[in-house]
Amino acid sequence: MNGLDVGQLKHLVVEPTLTGLGLGGSSAVNLLTGTALAESRGTYLKQIGGGPALGLWQMEPATHDDCWDNFLRFPVGKRLGGILEDMLAPDLPRSAQMVTNLRYACAMARIRFYRVKDALPVASNPYALSRYHKVHYNTVLGAADSAANVIFFKAALQA
Repeated sequence: MNGLDVGQLKHLVVEPTLTGLGLGGSSAVNLLTGTALAESRGTYLKQIGGGPALGLWQMEPATHDDCWDNFLRFPVGKRLGGILEDMLAPDLPRSAQMVTNLRYACAMARIRFYRVKDALPVASNPYALSRYHKVHYNTVLGAADSAANVIFFKAALQA
């Protein structure tokens, strides 16, 4: 794989970011690491082909804004919103920071998964992690292939 070293991404970005949010644990760390690999190969900061997705986790600005508009500004998400606000640089719009701020982009992807009612899959099951990503992050309309993406979640587990 090209791009960032998976072990460094997992242990220097994903793990401390999720711990800081209070939303860590092995399942979440492996899911978010694998998601970055599945979505951008840990390489691309803007969607190839002119799409709107941004950052290693390839979140669309509309999804980003929905997290803020319908969760983080309400009492149930306010604590997390405060943590996210502290991650932001003052000179860029929030969604644009998913390109330049790995910690913020990772945290926003975790928020997207956190809003899902289904429990996180077992940390050691790359097949379940890949399916969870497809269903709850990429959706049925997205291009992700959960069978083909298992390799990325295996890499996340091994890092």
